[in-house]
Amino acid sequence: MRRLRSSDTIRRMVRETRLTVDDLIYPLFIVFGQNKKIPVGSMPGVYQFSCDLLSDEVREIEELGIPGVLLFGIPENKDSLATASYDDHGEVQEAIRIIKDVCPELMVITDVCLCEYMDHGHCGVVA
Repeated sequence: MRRLRSSDTIRRMVRETRLTVDDLIYPLFIVFGQNKKIPVGSMPGVYQFSCDLLSDEVREIEELGIPGVLLFGIPENKDSLATASYDDHGEVQEAIRIIKDVCPELMVITDVCLCEYMDHGHCGVVA
């Protein structure tokens, strides 16, 4: 038997990849409105949430030991300048404030692609 496979301790110590809950980031899809929890068809167990329902969800995420969330905004209105993406009262902006109020240590990452906010669906301004 090879030296690095001779014991369980050595095998665990030199293994190549190890995935733990510390490596996870939970996706949160944020929609306009109130009292909305809409299933994401292609991702069983994942939902689109309105901001008023986020508090309980992020508390559970934090209790599970997941260190961060990635926010994807789903705006009510789209336009050619993606104005909902930089609206002070946009869905994602409100979600960040709620999450940091409820779970200040939770890492918050935001999707910066504009395609979801553009009426033409491209990732940037089309001239």
